Amino acid sequence: MAGLCSVRVTRAVQLGSSRLCSHGVRGHSTYDVVIVGAGLVGLASARQLILKHPNLRFAILEKENEISTHQSGHNSGVIHSGIYYTPGSLKARLCVRGSSLLYEYCDSKRIPYKKCGKLIVAVHHHEVPRLQALYERGLQNNVPELRIINAKEIREKEPYCKGVMALDSPHTGIVNYRQVAQSYSDDFRDAGGSVLTGFEVSDINMVNESPAGSEQCLKYPVVIRNSKGEDIYCKYVLTCAGLFSDRLSQISGCSSEPRIVPFRGDYLVLKPEKCYLVKGNIYPVPDPRFPFLGVHFTPRMDGNVWLGPNAVLAFKREGYRLCDFNARDFGEAVTYSGLRKLVSKNLVYGMGEMYRALFLRAQLKELQKFIPELSINDILRGPSGVRAQALDRDGNLVDDFVFDGGSGDLASRVLHVRNAPSPAATSSLAIAEMIASEVEERFSL
Repeated sequence: MAGLCSVRVTRAVQLGSSRLCSHGVRGHSTYDVVIVGAGLVGLASARQLILKHPNLRFAILEKENEISTHQSGHNSGVIHSGIYYTPGSLKARLCVRGSSLLYEYCDSKRIPYKKCGKLIVAVHHHEVPRLQALYERGLQNNVPELRIINAKEIREKEPYCKGVMALDSPHTGIVNYRQVAQSYSDDFRDAGGSVLTGFEVSDINMVNESPAGSEQCLKYPVVIRNSKGEDIYCKYVLTCAGLFSDRLSQISGCSSEPRIVPFRGDYLVLKPEKCYLVKGNIYPVPDPRFPFLGVHFTPRMDGNVWLGPNAVLAFKREGYRLCDFNARDFGEAVTYSGLRKLVSKNLVYGMGEMYRALFLRAQLKELQKFIPELSINDILRGPSGVRAQALDRDGNLVDDFVFDGGSGDLASRVLHVRNAPSPAATSSLAIAEMIASEVEERFSL
């Protein structure tokens, strides 16, 4: 799953069009720049900004009591190499650069990772042309050490995997992204930044000057209020709110689009005694007719092997279980024209995903295309993640950066990252460079 955090938004009752200066929260309550959201993208961006501007005061606000609780803590752990993306595209450049930066960062911080590689496996001959096209695309993207291998070479690398041809990407790896996020946070704190957890943003507004606090109001004209009624004052705000990026951005007058639609991905896990069946990442050849990649095999840093995920509509933005439901989240999703159009274009695929989510044997059948030895007795239901998928009104998946500021006086002081290119976890350091540049340009830091 992509690497963005989420910040729940419950809009506060407005006091006119602005907030009065009032007593702050937790000691120091004034900052030059406040970052909302402590997922990988928010943390990496905050780290990048404070390292470039050490004389400014920075703070990160996170609604949960811990950092990287949502997408950043529920992803597959894969360090992608940049094979899939259109040559020359921003996604391709960010992924290739991001993976290189991430490996260097992990080395410098002694964060363990494994370059276990990835095989993209064609199990049928009709997939071979698509596999070869993928190889050419990877070469154009400067992905290191790519090569096409035959059935015999597949078995040498993955003895239990069946395929007629595969694309071998030894530069693909795995890491524990929670450790990466914690290290970003440590860097930020060590540089003098403040991380305030349990701060659920409910409103962002311009301050209304008052005689008692006019000097502070002029210097720190933006007030951020949480659901407890506590205030933080700052000059500028950067939001990286993941699953709630659309709602948070609407506070400052932004458009409701692109809309965030949550898709849940359910993983299966191999029983410990069967983990020998998988050595590295095993992926399918992507089918351009469908919006999501399909099931794959992912080894984890703790020795487990995850299988999947599927992709089904989540009935709650932070709903990690089938029964999780939120009326507002569900209602906004199913009434959105973009989702209805996406479903209509992919109805058969979507029904298949729902069926496989309910029935283990249906999911197993897909997995057995790659490892025929798998049986129903080898697998268990595993964890789930929720992807913040940005959709436009025509039902298109939004893949590029979406920056927004809104309207009015607040627009010149707020930058919303409404979407960041996937895979955001792999690309987090490269994405942070771009976001920091955008912040510097917009706010003249």
